[in-house]
Amino acid sequence: MRKVLLSDRSLQLLFGPLDENAKFLETLFDVTIQTRDGGLTIDGEEKDVAALERIMLDFSVLADQGHAISNGDLKSAFRQIAENAALSLHDFFPKMQLLTGGKRQVSPKSPNQRRYIEAIQDNDIVFGIGPGGTGKTFLAVAMALTCLIEKNVSRIILTRPAVEAGERLGFLPGDIEEKINPYLRPLYDALHTLLEAEKIQRYIEQRTIEIAPLAFMRGRTLGDAFIILDEAQNTTSEQMKMFLTRIGMRSKAVITGDVTQIDLPLGRASGLVEARKILGNVEGIAFCAFNENDVVRHHLVRLIIKAYQRHAEKESGNGGHERHE
Repeated sequence: MRKVLLSDRSLQLLFGPLDENAKFLETLFDVTIQTRDGGLTIDGEEKDVAALERIMLDFSVLADQGHAISNGDLKSAFRQIAENAALSLHDFFPKMQLLTGGKRQVSPKSPNQRRYIEAIQDNDIVFGIGPGGTGKTFLAVAMALTCLIEKNVSRIILTRPAVEAGERLGFLPGDIEEKINPYLRPLYDALHTLLEAEKIQRYIEQRTIEIAPLAFMRGRTLGDAFIILDEAQNTTSEQMKMFLTRIGMRSKAVITGDVTQIDLPLGRASGLVEARKILGNVEGIAFCAFNENDVVRHHLVRLIIKAYQRHAEKESGNGGHERHE
């Protein structure tokens, strides 16, 4: 049994509504937690007690620094620390807040997300590669809006390949805007999570924010801008080279994609996979990898990704022909 002394504020924030965080920690670490004499006691196996004490002391420091941490974010961090003892809460909640002038504050929720943000700050071209739900696009949009609000760039350009990278927009009903909007919706969704609708509309009307399919980038020079290419695994080699050579002075570009979800026709190389091979050692270009531990959607999404990875490895070992890149 070990006693841990925390401030009343830290205890209140840590335990959460109806002590749900304390109950979650008890289940996660197989310990018993009780409040007693202005502190709390932890009873269980020594290694579990020590791990939980470190979490609580780290939380107390973060709370005293003024971090606002949601219960959902805490539980996600608790779960990953329980799986990997080398991690600490400081890896998940560094003093790194984005979009202070927007609708909500955003901070990285995993070590890989933190490294991604740091890479975007330090480099003009960054590739974020990993499965869906790991925050690649959302954090890139948050960084773009932060740069815009802080006047580091004068505009934001958001783009992605439409219709399976072939961009055959003529097969879709409606005018050009109606044709492309379904394929750009994830970018709109990220914007609306971060900024008020009226502000987004004003930015779009003023062309301060431009959302367009990749085909519309050809022949342009994109200067003084924060540019995001989403779903980059569905670019061809030619499209990726075209995009990268559009980048002008005083611009940053973030390219995101999942190389396990390539929709290109068989025989066509993914521009994202090729860029990773060709540009891996170019100074000023950073590559950031994400995995299932970075998933910030429903906790089952992480388990689903793991299950599919195990299945793919099994099929590959049995001589299967599943295509991953």
